[in-house]
Amino acid sequence: MAKLTKAYIDRVQPPLDDYKIHWDDTVKGYGLRVTPAGKKVFIAQGRVRGRAVVLTIGTYGTYTEDKARARAQRLLQDMREGIDPRDVQKAEAVAAITLRQVADVYFARPGKLKEATRIDMNWHVEKVLGEWTDKPLLAITEDMVRRRHRDLATKGLHGSKPAPATANSSMITLRTLINFAMRQYRLADGSPVIPRNPVDVLRDHWAPTGSRTKRYIDKNKVGEVWNRLSEDQAAAPKPDARSGIDLIRFLLLTGARRMEGAALTWDRVNIDDHDPSQCWFHLPDPKNGHEVYLPLSSQAVALLKQRPRVEGNPHVFASCSKAGHIMDARGPLKSMSAIAGLRLSCHDLRRTFTNVALRECRIEKFRTDMLTNHKPKADDVTANNYLDLTRLDWLQPEAQLVGDWIEQAAKVAHAKATGQNVVPLRA
Repeated sequence: MAKLTKAYIDRVQPPLDDYKIHWDDTVKGYGLRVTPAGKKVFIAQGRVRGRAVVLTIGTYGTYTEDKARARAQRLLQDMREGIDPRDVQKAEAVAAITLRQVADVYFARPGKLKEATRIDMNWHVEKVLGEWTDKPLLAITEDMVRRRHRDLATKGLHGSKPAPATANSSMITLRTLINFAMRQYRLADGSPVIPRNPVDVLRDHWAPTGSRTKRYIDKNKVGEVWNRLSEDQAAAPKPDARSGIDLIRFLLLTGARRMEGAALTWDRVNIDDHDPSQCWFHLPDPKNGHEVYLPLSSQAVALLKQRPRVEGNPHVFASCSKAGHIMDARGPLKSMSAIAGLRLSCHDLRRTFTNVALRECRIEKFRTDMLTNHKPKADDVTANNYLDLTRLDWLQPEAQLVGDWIEQAAKVAHAKATGQNVVPLRA
């Protein structure tokens, strides 16, 4: 034993095999571990509640001898008082975990999350809660949650229009991630790192979003909206803009969910020029978990045929974005919203398809449910146990009815806009 000084440490030679510890003769439990490779590491050794504890302080060079000695004295004093420094270090690490880190762990769980759900939640984390991503979860307070929720509900993401739905859904994402962290990250005594989820403060204060069933394009506006989309598509200067407009048109023609259309790849599209029933798009793992082949109307087929195929990119609605496909179609949605008289989302196009199918084309509800890939009720024995609900080519005539209705509505709207008195309609 000797006093560990800089001069002493510099003279220490590596052992021939295994490591050797040089103990300080003035601070009991403070030492220097030297490896055969010559690496010198400061350590502290003591006992906590009867258990031997050895802690690595740091390498010589990163730590000076003075700093290592002071650190060792603090750690050894904690151990004498019954405090395990490892528990303290764990608590500090857990307390420092950020929203971004929790989200990454949550998203990485194999087979637990639909890709569309992951994308939506990650959008909330990055775009809506972006200023909090690098904050420790413990730093997100109830007051912060209240203010952010209120600002989104009243001013929107960019401070221009109220966005109550975004306000609610983003806070639901935050609540989900914090609940996950509370289950996964614990302090030394087993208690959750976050004693209370700050989003719970909104339990009785969610922003009213109005009736969802009223959020669709009125039948008298559908034709005008379709014509505007066609005009915008023809005038769009960039491929990404054209992809976004075509995605919106595809969603309106099919009733598909946003990511079901946006992430569609060419290998999941089939077009047969001679047999309309063999024109379909395939959803192998949609939101409801039920694989399905959905029919395409002639209007949807025509739209897909004019879509360019991008070399090296498998997506139908390709984009230069990191995802490789269109993620944000705010431009065409804004244009449609101005005509429709309400702020539209991609899901509102799904509602529009449903209303056109049921109310204008008189397609029975069961078939409309199948076209929009809704699961039958649990008590529907025939549908759940006997009917093949994966291959829906038999619903191509119903899909065609919706496509024809939209096309005719567009012709009527164009005639009105140009002062025509007679409009030729499809028989």
